[in-house]
Amino acid sequence: MNPFEEGRVILVNKPLHWTSADVVKKIRNRVHAKVGHAGTLDPLATGLLILCTGKFTRKINEYMSQEKEYTGTITLGATTPSYDLETETQNQKEVGNITAADLENVCKQFTGEIVQVPPAYSAIKKNGQRSYDLARQGKAVALEGRKVTIREFDMQVEHLPLVSFRVVCSTGTYIRSLANDVGQVLGCGAYLSSLCRTRIGKYRLEDAISPEAPEIKFKTDS
Repeated sequence: MNPFEEGRVILVNKPLHWTSADVVKKIRNRVHAKVGHAGTLDPLATGLLILCTGKFTRKINEYMSQEKEYTGTITLGATTPSYDLETETQNQKEVGNITAADLENVCKQFTGEIVQVPPAYSAIKKNGQRSYDLARQGKAVALEGRKVTIREFDMQVEHLPLVSFRVVCSTGTYIRSLANDVGQVLGCGAYLSSLCRTRIGKYRLEDAISPEAPEIKFKTDS
């Protein structure tokens, strides 16, 4: 009996520019069993992707609902339509007067339960179409705000306009939207310039494998 058909949890470190579907396909071809992922990472993001195989694919929603932790960088002083590096920068502004105290105050504003508007460049459906398809066609997309919880949020100045951050948040939180909202509050604009998911619930990035690792290590707990 193929153990992966019985059900296993595989922690994968998603490489930059891979889609989550790319990772699923790679692992599926290696384990010869049904595989699904518990929470998409954008191609420009890296980090922890939980894969469930075989009978454990029924448990995907349980993993998706767990708290997430992310680290990365936000670039101040410009915006992009996608809120990240997928699209070109615009609305450049100076950021030399922004201080560590300013960043600390912004973090406080976004800690706790907040209402967040997802990016137009997202997989959310609007009138039966993916929002990102409409946005890439140049069509205006108005998405409704959603309640999410930011349990921890801190930013540190790297070398302006770059700041590093760490976020612990509920499922459904868009870090790209958080970056854009930070820029609005600071008055200078901002976009997400790098993102890494470091934790989902009790599962951590340091225990993850490359999708091309010689040996596929797995968890047997549900």
